[in-house]
Amino acid sequence: QVQLVESGGGLVQAGGSLRLSCVASGSTFSSYVMGWFRQAPGKEREFVAAMTWSGGALYYADSAKGRFTISRDNAKNTVLLQMNSLKPDDTAVYYCAAKRGYSGVYSRNSYDYWGQGTQVTVSS
Repeated sequence: QVQLVESGGGLVQAGGSLRLSCVASGSTFSSYVMGWFRQAPGKEREFVAAMTWSGGALYYADSAKGRFTISRDNAKNTVLLQMNSLKPDDTAVYYCAAKRGYSGVYSRNSYDYWGQGTQVTVSS
């Protein structure tokens, strides 16, 4: 079955950078969309970024545009989220997710598989 394993979270000062990784296994992902979501304490899980497995289409939340970059390491079946200029408001658990098909990219309810999450904490 599909498994998604995130890593790369941690504690960073405001203005710093982190790179999250999501290793995907258990399927052929050519028709999948891979996404990153985050959930802060007391808040709903929200969309951050997504991409088609081919890399032909990229999607970003307004809060991520210009600061975060989603990409894929072909050789390692890994989806990356490079996060720069981090702010305290970016503090959350970040989840990798995968969905079949290309509709509902921005909706957490559209995703079929989820990783366990990785904590990102940005101090001021």
